Amino acid sequence: MLLRRTVRTGPARRTALVAAVALAGALLTGCGDDAADKAEDKKDTGTPPATSGAFPVTVDHFFGSTKVDKAPQRVVSVGYTDDQAVLALGTKPVGMVDQYPNPPGTSPDINTQWPWVKDKWGDAKPEVVMSNGDSGPNYEKIAALRPDLIVAVYSEIDQAAYDKLSKIAPTVGRTKAEKEPFSAPWQDNAVHIAKALGKEKEGTALVQGIQDKLDAAKAAHPEFANQTAVALSWYKNAAAPFTTTDVRGRLVTGIGFKGQTEIDKIAGGKFYTTLSPERMDLLDVDRLFVINDKADIEAIKKSELFTNLDAVKKGKVSYLLDSEGPAVGAAMSQGTLLSLPYAIDELVKSVR
Repeated sequence: MLLRRTVRTGPARRTALVAAVALAGALLTGCGDDAADKAEDKKDTGTPPATSGAFPVTVDHFFGSTKVDKAPQRVVSVGYTDDQAVLALGTKPVGMVDQYPNPPGTSPDINTQWPWVKDKWGDAKPEVVMSNGDSGPNYEKIAALRPDLIVAVYSEIDQAAYDKLSKIAPTVGRTKAEKEPFSAPWQDNAVHIAKALGKEKEGTALVQGIQDKLDAAKAAHPEFANQTAVALSWYKNAAAPFTTTDVRGRLVTGIGFKGQTEIDKIAGGKFYTTLSPERMDLLDVDRLFVINDKADIEAIKKSELFTNLDAVKKGKVSYLLDSEGPAVGAAMSQGTLLSLPYAIDELVKSVR
């Protein structure tokens, strides 16, 4: 299985984002004549934003600060899950990242069909400006969409990529305090994006609603507080647990479990680590949540090191399909305003 950052989850691509030199001129001017013509021909999938919110707004972020003069109508999402926050706040992005690339020749895009986003997208067909595994976003496609805001919050873009995106449209990067990509709490990301849309109050209210749901799950299951739990995937023939600061780890502790902080220590600042046979002891906990699709779930069940763990022997393992079936793993991995309510319900139900 391809382990991904916000989707079939797993190791993030730390490859530096590289832009083609040939695009530089087009980026400096925003969009060439040909690109402009293409943009005119495209069906406008943007959604006029609600009138709430005061503009202009200035958003401080990791790469500086960005001023948004008026309510954006053509938003491009460059962060892996940023499109869902934008959707939750009433705007359909005209461009997005393909987190789970469709099998060749299939339609519609799986990323617009998850149970938690399908109704929000409706018939809209956003342009794919980057696919999982690409070295960076397609700047020419983004320019052709003529965005008035680019959101690159749950993203690994670097300063060079940010500078290129900013030449196309006002761009909001990850939160100012976020030293490592993907390390900010989901709550901070949601409010950060909401502020850029002029809807900070609405975003804060949605975050509070999800926090209330987490608190209710925790209150309903006080027994979780006495148990340590780990979320993990099977990746390249090894167990790959997620840290307590990763969105999956935060969700597990959010419903009341204790986290395995020893995993954080060996992860070296990353959101996951892969375990050698000698360190499988880190999974000697009370509860395991395995996020994989069927083939990899079958593979991990054949690992003697895994099957010898006490939690496995006692049946204290939740096997959560990633992109297949109910796609609980994808909902956990995305960790958005739209996916989290679904993920919380399904995660609690999986504990027997």
